[in-house]
Amino acid sequence: MNRPAEARSRKQIWILIGAFFAPLALAFLLYYGLDIRPHGSTNHGDLIHPPVTLPEVALPSIADQTFAADALRGKWSIVYIGDGACDERCREALTLMRQTRLALGDDMSRVQRVFLVSGNCCDQAYLDAEHSGLLLGRIDNPAGQTLLEPFPDTTQASTLGRIYLVDPLGNLMMKYEPGAPQKGLLTDLKKLLKLSHIG
Repeated sequence: MNRPAEARSRKQIWILIGAFFAPLALAFLLYYGLDIRPHGSTNHGDLIHPPVTLPEVALPSIADQTFAADALRGKWSIVYIGDGACDERCREALTLMRQTRLALGDDMSRVQRVFLVSGNCCDQAYLDAEHSGLLLGRIDNPAGQTLLEPFPDTTQASTLGRIYLVDPLGNLMMKYEPGAPQKGLLTDLKKLLKLSHIG
């Protein structure tokens, strides 16, 4: 019996097995053992995880416009919270919201813009001239505070200059800080509208 040839044959088999399984074992170790995973995401806003369902509350009317209890249901809502005097950040945010909706083209009817006003309501001449169709709701009242409660950083929400995204079921799901890329809101919304069968 040729034992050296048999040993050589076994050795070659183990080399082949090792060559096949070594990369798999290394990948498994890196991915799970050392937790070297891609942590980036494709969205530009910050996900609110888990999404928070907003309460259904009617808000006091502004300029003969009603804010019904189900105002944040049925459509995707881009929401800004801030003072009604509308400072520079407020104007930037409302303009971004308007331009983002217009850029959606045929899908723009699935999206509404909402300004939740925390006080000093309102620079109506500016809003009428620049933001026709903007849904307004006052939150400087008990009903408004109930609506505001689920938002992140509730007590500061009206001063942070954030834009929020609410899905057609009334779930608060994303927030955009003032420094977020301006095209990020549009990119995220296009993706959500493409994938969504609601609203």
